[in-house]
Amino acid sequence: MGIPIIVMFPLLLICTAREQWYPQFFVLARFWAKIVLYGCGFIPKVTKETQMDRHKSYMIVANHTSMTDIMLMLYCVKNPFVFVGKKELAKIPIFGFFYKRTCILVDRNSQRSRKEVFDRAHARLHSGTSICIFPEGGVPDDQSLVLDEFKDGAFRLAIDHQIPILPLVFFDNKKRFSYTFFSGGPGLMRAHILKEIPTKGLTQENKKELNEKTRNIILQELTVRR
Repeated sequence: MGIPIIVMFPLLLICTAREQWYPQFFVLARFWAKIVLYGCGFIPKVTKETQMDRHKSYMIVANHTSMTDIMLMLYCVKNPFVFVGKKELAKIPIFGFFYKRTCILVDRNSQRSRKEVFDRAHARLHSGTSICIFPEGGVPDDQSLVLDEFKDGAFRLAIDHQIPILPLVFFDNKKRFSYTFFSGGPGLMRAHILKEIPTKGLTQENKKELNEKTRNIILQELTVRR
């Protein structure tokens, strides 16, 4: 993770100096993700049920099982997006420096932090950038759990802005690189981009229904194709 960041440090620093330069940073971030994945011996294979519109914002969601979810998400999605992620990752040397400069960080123990997340996400969506949230809220402690319950934040934002949900499924990340030391190994890393789920005409009264629909679609894929 660290070596390509060090090599590209001047370019990354320039591209994070202003928010309007984020699309250029995103191109570099995708290049970094490819280096990390292939450098670790992971071979991404992406299948799609839909093609993303370059001129449209999405709420991108996926199951969360591994640190490599970040890299695989960058590999899969070409439209510029901003991660909403836990502030603890900002402590990772080198990676954390740019993580906190470009992502929307949330302290899940702070009500004020959660409010600030929504304000920053609203601003990003207004500028035309997509948002990526792992709605499980973190990697489940129980590694035998296929898919944890989803939190409502992603669906609330999607309804507020009437943007579609774009679900992705990561099948192999836990097996390839879990949070258990000395586990996993090189090999195929499959991802599947599902059809977008529209939110036009929905209100916050439909938030729970949208949450459950999205989770069930991802869970079905994980159950059938794992």
